[in-house]
Amino acid sequence: MSTKIQFILDYDADLDAYLKSRHPDMVDYRILSKALDARGANRGKVPRYNYHIEIIKPGERFSAYREEFRDLGSFKQKPVIVGAGPGGLFCALRLSEYGIPSVLIERGERAHNRMKHIARFWRYGEFDTENNVCYGEGGAGLFSDGKLITRVKSPYVQYVMNRLVDFGAPEETAYLSNPHLGSNKIRGLITQITDELLRRGCEIHYNTRVDELLYSSDNSKIEGVLLDNGKKIYSNDVILATGHSAKEVYSHLKDRNVSMKAKSFAVGVRIEHPRELIDKIQYGDYACELGAARYRLSYEDRSSHKGTYSFCMCPGGYVLSSGTDANGIVVNGMSNYARNSRWSNSALVVSVEAGVDFGLDDVLEGHYFQQSIEKKAYEASMSKASGKEVPVQTLTDFLDDKIARSALPKTSCPSGIFSESMRNILPEFITNHLSNALKKFDTKMPGFVSKNALLLAPETRTSAPVTIERDRETLESTSHKGLYPCGEGAGYAGGITSAAVDGVKIAMSMIKKYKGEL
Repeated sequence: MSTKIQFILDYDADLDAYLKSRHPDMVDYRILSKALDARGANRGKVPRYNYHIEIIKPGERFSAYREEFRDLGSFKQKPVIVGAGPGGLFCALRLSEYGIPSVLIERGERAHNRMKHIARFWRYGEFDTENNVCYGEGGAGLFSDGKLITRVKSPYVQYVMNRLVDFGAPEETAYLSNPHLGSNKIRGLITQITDELLRRGCEIHYNTRVDELLYSSDNSKIEGVLLDNGKKIYSNDVILATGHSAKEVYSHLKDRNVSMKAKSFAVGVRIEHPRELIDKIQYGDYACELGAARYRLSYEDRSSHKGTYSFCMCPGGYVLSSGTDANGIVVNGMSNYARNSRWSNSALVVSVEAGVDFGLDDVLEGHYFQQSIEKKAYEASMSKASGKEVPVQTLTDFLDDKIARSALPKTSCPSGIFSESMRNILPEFITNHLSNALKKFDTKMPGFVSKNALLLAPETRTSAPVTIERDRETLESTSHKGLYPCGEGAGYAGGITSAAVDGVKIAMSMIKKYKGEL
């Protein structure tokens, strides 16, 4: 029987040597978790790693953590999965491992072709409604930091990590406390997953949009989907994994009285610093040895009880224009695996409360709130640039409420930038809370308020503006049987891992429904 141990080592200590000195009869080990503790590094405290290790001695074997799958055979009708992001892909993958093929429908291209459309948008402003930073194989997660951090407590988290390693992720993905793949590695993984699905008998329809769901005569059950080419695909089970930006889907669901409710979210800016500055603030003299530094900041205003916080921090990354409308601008962050760009960025966002900051007369009021901000940014870009450039303001100018008349700092944003007051783009309550919070953040991270920092706007797509309501046990829509709202777009996930886990949960719910308890 193996032995599991926990201990702490200095960041530069030799792990092999430590284990051999303490366990001379050890024949092998594997890392179960590894977490860096760099608190105080900027004050000279030596960074350390917290390890959880499993070791084996002669005659022992590692404990099993791989699942065994048996072929359960197809459902009567293949499930239809709408959207090839993490939620949809992992739902299809889990079903396929039990011998259950599905039909996967994706409005955009495969990942490598999708890249070409996005590059043309960033460079020339040629916007493609079906292939952009949010739509296409891999979903919005294809252009992110590739963080796999999640607060979700589920036995399927480790399954997702293990499967990502199987498809080409670095082995450390399975045990690091803050695993990160980077946008460049995710693209290759996604292709491997869809290739595997095809080998397992799944159908995948690219460049195909679902325009409507098909309903029973009494509007109580889903019977399939209507595609943009006029074709109908019938199924007793439709998994809606369309992501947080598929506004046409929300409108259609509203028109057909699918149960939804407005959801709070957050809106703000993307802040970009020279990476060297953030690394030095966080790691001090250890900056060159520990790589690109992360940070996490939050502040609650006592008078309004609103939170302002960092979100989706991208060390050594890029700020991207990531809208899904021709007349709207949205920003987001991305890093590659090496995190080696000259900049580090993060969203800084203010909580936007349903029923307080926007009305509840229409379930899509939150979406309209987001859309109005994105349109303002686009109109400013059309007025002062060509329509593809992103509005920016230096951090110090924002705090002083003035517009830069000198040259702006260089940026990672491939679409280009132009000078504009954030107060002309964002609602007043958001800019006021940002201003107050930034001053507090500078006390937590001295040097954070810098003339070399840029605010890029707007960051509006932090999460879906609605929740598509579903049963806690079956995960089916509370109003329409056979409809499974899935992932971030349905309001049940907040990143790559949690969306993938949600897809797995839905797959298991359907298996239980048709095949019984496993």
